[in-house]
Amino acid sequence: MLVSFLRHGSTAWNERGRMQGRSDIPLSPRGRDRVSAWRMPFEPATPVRWVSSPLCRAVETAELVSGAKPRCDSALIEMDWGDWEGFRLDELRARCGAEFVRLEAQGLDFRPPGGESPRDVLHRVRGWLKSAALDEKQVIAVSHNGVLRAVLAAATGWDMTDKPPVRLKPDTLHRFAVARDGAISIVECNVPLALAPSRIAL
Repeated sequence: MLVSFLRHGSTAWNERGRMQGRSDIPLSPRGRDRVSAWRMPFEPATPVRWVSSPLCRAVETAELVSGAKPRCDSALIEMDWGDWEGFRLDELRARCGAEFVRLEAQGLDFRPPGGESPRDVLHRVRGWLKSAALDEKQVIAVSHNGVLRAVLAAATGWDMTDKPPVRLKPDTLHRFAVARDGAISIVECNVPLALAPSRIAL
């Protein structure tokens, strides 16, 4: 079973470096224009099921790329940043000092106050992937950076205490194989999304 992951287009908070988490921030005009230019880099041999996080930035991305309304699944929602949503990393480091450094060093068990950890995200996404592997259709999931990082951790054993084994680039697709027992492996990462010629210059 192949599952392809696509990160949503950019929002005003993305462009300002702010942690969005569960805040339901829409695509920015720049993000909407960019996503409208994306074209899938392959023609699937089997039918495709589009699934999205329920947050509007992911739903709109899926609609713009696929031309149809996706099925939403709460397992694909972004990591909850709790009390730290809306802040930039530099603001958090300045505000929380050594406490932020201590929490950040916990890797998969890093948990913002009032939020969830990457391990929590990994648990819910792994459960969703295991059920998706029973479907005969290929799945394209539009989600968030926190979810993509959790899937990468599941596929590689990365514990998030150091740099990721693969840098997940923007404007790209990431494909994973999911076995029926839920085991996850990388097929290919950072597959460029073709841009419609009239929309390349932004």
